[in-house]
Amino acid sequence: MPALDLIQPELGAYVSSVAMPDDFARFWTSTIAEARQADDEVSIVPVQTTLKAVQSFDVTFPGFGGHPIKGWLILPTHRQGRLPVVVQYIGYGGGRGLAHEQLHWAASGFAYFRMDTRGQGSTWSVGETADPVGSTSSIPGFMTRGVLDKSDYYYRRLFTDSVRAIDALVGQDFIDSERIAVCGDSQGGGISLAVGGLDPRVKAVMPDVPFLCDFPRAVQTALRDP
Repeated sequence: MPALDLIQPELGAYVSSVAMPDDFARFWTSTIAEARQADDEVSIVPVQTTLKAVQSFDVTFPGFGGHPIKGWLILPTHRQGRLPVVVQYIGYGGGRGLAHEQLHWAASGFAYFRMDTRGQGSTWSVGETADPVGSTSSIPGFMTRGVLDKSDYYYRRLFTDSVRAIDALVGQDFIDSERIAVCGDSQGGGISLAVGGLDPRVKAVMPDVPFLCDFPRAVQTALRDP
């Protein structure tokens, strides 16, 4: 997809043609409330590495439908009190990777959580979370998986997982629930925007080249399928 398809003055004036559906708030409120009916048990298992300044943990928490979602939690070794947390969502096709790959947030004194992406992780970064839900006919990839019914759409599940990641973290005694930030690039940037809109506990959103925005425009300008 082109980096820009409008000149600068047009970009500043551009407004999406997408209108919010009448049932938007009700749909997402009920979706997240339903997900929160699942077991809230969170597994946090230490991971042995050779690193001294940070500690890594293998996390499993219940996402959409109570499905187990993986993630890496990285904490400063020498920490005091509750820490602000940065939650990162991953770009299209990637998974959470390895426990020692993303260290800069923890090295800067933050708690850092890198959420795995259900069903993804077979391309540029390995993943370990399945998507056990089937789909009607779709093109390869994730963009049209379940798209014929909003209740079955893939990104309904993924956005819900992403809010449930916040739920899993705020219950921990080392997390400052008043200082939560989310971030991500491409698909992860789009997810971070969605979570920032759905969860009022999020105080900062840091999207980078966000994907999943203004679908009608994206379909018109894309050079290839997703």
